[in-house]
Amino acid sequence: MKTRALLALAATAALVAGCSTTTSRTAPVDVVRYHLSQPIPAGTVALAPQSPAQGGPEYALYSGAVGAEMARLGFAQAADATRADYIATVGFSRTDRGQVRTRPPVTIGIGGGSYGGGVGLGGGASFGIGSKTRTVYASELTVQLRRRGDNTMIWEGRALAETLEGQPGAQPVDGAARMAAALFKGFPGQSGITIQVK
Repeated sequence: MKTRALLALAATAALVAGCSTTTSRTAPVDVVRYHLSQPIPAGTVALAPQSPAQGGPEYALYSGAVGAEMARLGFAQAADATRADYIATVGFSRTDRGQVRTRPPVTIGIGGGSYGGGVGLGGGASFGIGSKTRTVYASELTVQLRRRGDNTMIWEGRALAETLEGQPGAQPVDGAARMAAALFKGFPGQSGITIQVK
């Protein structure tokens, strides 16, 4: 009887170890771009908020991510905005989309066994340990690129992402960089086509 009890405890421990999982994957970013299907030569660019209400540290976070991606493409930030070749207006939003109950990372199952002589005792139960209620955030980053000389909009892009509280990319500092990288991937991109960037 002692042997059976020890075997049952060992089986339960193995089950707990096998069912413990962690997830670190992030949802893809949905990206759509619009442009005039003409070459956009690199040049100097000045960044500005799309609306006067969007300023402060959060704007600096998103505009910094956009500026870094544009610099990688050869669009250096102008020291004097009035002399820049382009004006890039940056808009962003981050909203609470509600809450979800996540699956527990550990599930323990208890089942029946058979005892000598082929007589079986059935039954089973499982329960979770550690499930949480987490907030879903929806983030949006928009950029409009205009020629400063004639104020013509030559490129516009929008990136949308949903993240789960506590998961990679959920913090604005991570989300801004991830959305900016997705938005400018393959710049200028196919006009009017929505793509998913992982």
